Amino acid sequence: MIEDPAAAEVSLDPIRARLLAELSEPGSATMLAAKVGLSRQKVNYHLKTLEAHGLVEMIEERRKGNVTERIMRATAASYVISPIALASVEPDPARSPDQLSAGWLLAVAARLVRDVGALITGAAQARKRVATFAIDGEVRFASAADRAAFVQELTGAVTALVSKYHEESAERGRDHRIVVAVHPSTKEST
Repeated sequence: MIEDPAAAEVSLDPIRARLLAELSEPGSATMLAAKVGLSRQKVNYHLKTLEAHGLVEMIEERRKGNVTERIMRATAASYVISPIALASVEPDPARSPDQLSAGWLLAVAARLVRDVGALITGAAQARKRVATFAIDGEVRFASAADRAAFVQELTGAVTALVSKYHEESAERGRDHRIVVAVHPSTKEST
């Protein structure tokens, strides 16, 4: 989870993003230069920037003649930029409470990314797992009226489940957030 604005900016550079992807397997600047079509010096420059922001780390030094080759790897298998990194423009569900607006959906999604990222970080430090659940699917509506009816039924079903299982006075209970979203699908580009 990238929470530092400067690290987020560094990771979004197309060349550096490509280097991060390539460094899922350890490699040197020389090895990467051949893969990405840049000089070793330019790759080294980008690697030092990524390293300064904690996105890559050196795992080994090898001596080759007069040169010391640094073997680097990404510090994570994948990265997600937390909305915290963009706090000044982070959407806030409380500021846009229109449940039918795309802005509100983005604000809820941003909160979801931020919260789950914090949970993952805390769980990793505690060497524990985070209990989560998600459903992802698609439905094709014949009309806007069908979509509206679906949303109404879904809201009723979720409200009934929350009413059935929510126990405000449970001493050892733990609060959980529920996020249900319905939005038009996008076609994945190939």
